[in-house]
Amino acid sequence: MTAPAPTSAADVRRLALSLPGTTEAPHFDRAAFRARRIFATLPRDGTTANLRLSPEDQAHWCALLPAALRPVPNGWGARGWTEVLLDRIELVDLETILQRAWLDAGGRMDERPLRGAT
Repeated sequence: MTAPAPTSAADVRRLALSLPGTTEAPHFDRAAFRARRIFATLPRDGTTANLRLSPEDQAHWCALLPAALRPVPNGWGARGWTEVLLDRIELVDLETILQRAWLDAGGRMDERPLRGAT
């Protein structure tokens, strides 16, 4: 059995932008993905991503995947922002967690893509 391929920043971007109504825009030194609120950020180096989870979801996922997820080490982490180490998470897990962050940020499955959004 072969190990799954590492997840990449391109995977994060592709998955985030596949969620209805999601837009990407610069946010300080990162790319931010937004439904009604920002639910994910991606730094330029592409080694990690930060996801906005509820504190309960953060505790669940960090306990389930401790090698891949950890609270952001500051006050934002106490609010649910979670760092994902992309080389340590499987794509299927990232997709599930990213969808949860999107829903918590106001994403809706019945929402149409914004005109001109790519």
